[in-house]
Amino acid sequence: MSDFLAAAVQLTSGQDPELNFNAAEEQIDLAVRRGAELIGLPENFAFMGEDSRRLEMAAALAEQCSRFLVTMARRYQVALLGGGFPVPAGDGAQTLNRSELVDRDGQLLAQYDKIHLFDVDLPDGNTYRESATIKSGQAPPPVVEIPGLCRVGLSICYDVRFPELYRYLVASGADLLMIPAAFTAFTGKDHWDVLLQARAIENTAYVLAPAQTGVHYGRRQSHGHAMVIDPWGTVLADAGVQTGAAIAPVNTDHLSRVRNQMPSLRHRKPALF
Repeated sequence: MSDFLAAAVQLTSGQDPELNFNAAEEQIDLAVRRGAELIGLPENFAFMGEDSRRLEMAAALAEQCSRFLVTMARRYQVALLGGGFPVPAGDGAQTLNRSELVDRDGQLLAQYDKIHLFDVDLPDGNTYRESATIKSGQAPPPVVEIPGLCRVGLSICYDVRFPELYRYLVASGADLLMIPAAFTAFTGKDHWDVLLQARAIENTAYVLAPAQTGVHYGRRQSHGHAMVIDPWGTVLADAGVQTGAAIAPVNTDHLSRVRNQMPSLRHRKPALF
């Protein structure tokens, strides 16, 4: 693991993939100009819209998203995470929600299909039923080394509420947890910061959390506040509610120092639970 700058991009994606790709490239370009070597795009970075349209476009979008990530990584010489995009599940009625991580040469390092699906009735009157049109992933999230940078563990949005997933990632060697999201405005105001900081603190790991922000379609509104958080739980960068990016250093010595000062990972009693 080496010292580098990581960027958590924040977008307001809509139902036009071309506009979304253009917006994503603009933020990638700006982040690279600021020195970022690892960039994360949020969940639904290429399409944020009605379920019926997502299902219709899934096959084309899956190809476009994978191609976009490879092209951007090579063009800007940066490791890049596409935080979640639709991939046909094979039945015509559902898609997978897949993230892909590529290195600066455009080589696919890892992919992950979101496991935990957001089926919730919120007090603000909004109802979410991801399982109606999204199929849960069946494989555990991967941990992979990004050459020259660090070992990262993948996850997506609602996964952040399941701490056992992150214990698994860190036990598998992750030093940085990637949590791209399209967190709702209603839940985000109370839970987003707390959950991200908890995942960083309890695992003494960096957290890179790209995010959606603003109003997308209908009543769908995202919380924003893309963040980079250090292993002590300190928010190093917060993108607020505007499009842009949270950019901050990931530091080898700081990670080791925190893990030595707060050796909670070594103090676990897994045989008891």
